[in-house]
Amino acid sequence: MSALGFTPGELRALRALGSPHGVQRALDAMPYHHAASAWSPRRVLREATAHCLEGAIFAAVALRVLGWPPLLVDLEAVQDTDHVLCVYRTRGHWGAIAKSNFTGLRYREPVYRTVRELVMSYFESYVNLRGDRTLRAYSLPVNLARFDRRRPGWMTSEGDLWWVAEHLVGVPHRRLLTPAMIGGLRRIDRRSLDAALVGRAEPRVSRTGHPRYEPAARTSLQ
Repeated sequence: MSALGFTPGELRALRALGSPHGVQRALDAMPYHHAASAWSPRRVLREATAHCLEGAIFAAVALRVLGWPPLLVDLEAVQDTDHVLCVYRTRGHWGAIAKSNFTGLRYREPVYRTVRELVMSYFESYVNLRGDRTLRAYSLPVNLARFDRRRPGWMTSEGDLWWVAEHLVGVPHRRLLTPAMIGGLRRIDRRSLDAALVGRAEPRVSRTGHPRYEPAARTSLQ
């Protein structure tokens, strides 16, 4: 076992992803996981499926194996569910990896000067099924390495990691819009909404889970 708790075979699989784009390609190849779960990276690697939260945690740990810090950013919405990004920095610029059931809420190349600039690149695509633009706030990056001592073995746990979601909900968030901006927002047009839903995976069941990240009962499809 490695210091991170993975077997040699698991480490080879994670290292084979090679880069942030390789991690995103792996997530894109996985079916969207419609379940009230918060699987560890080991379980995601084994089962080859993930939803938003699971995908972001998996991506952060995969990047950790590849030499990046394991960073998550929480995106907070209204009349919608939160979305979680795995963020990384290359040559002083920010990029992101994400698992989403919504076309425009996934990968971003590392071309953004600040985390806020990166987050704002998601604004137009962050909508609910009524077409409302719902993104309102974001957290600063949370380094998951902080949990190594408090939650030993978390990366390879067979239990759910809902405590990650609880931590993300509880950290300070920075507002993106003024009240005047919010009051002036309009819904996106039908053509844009249809484009956002291309490739959408329909949930087969409805279950309960964390209210901010439940993948099966949302008004949007992050």
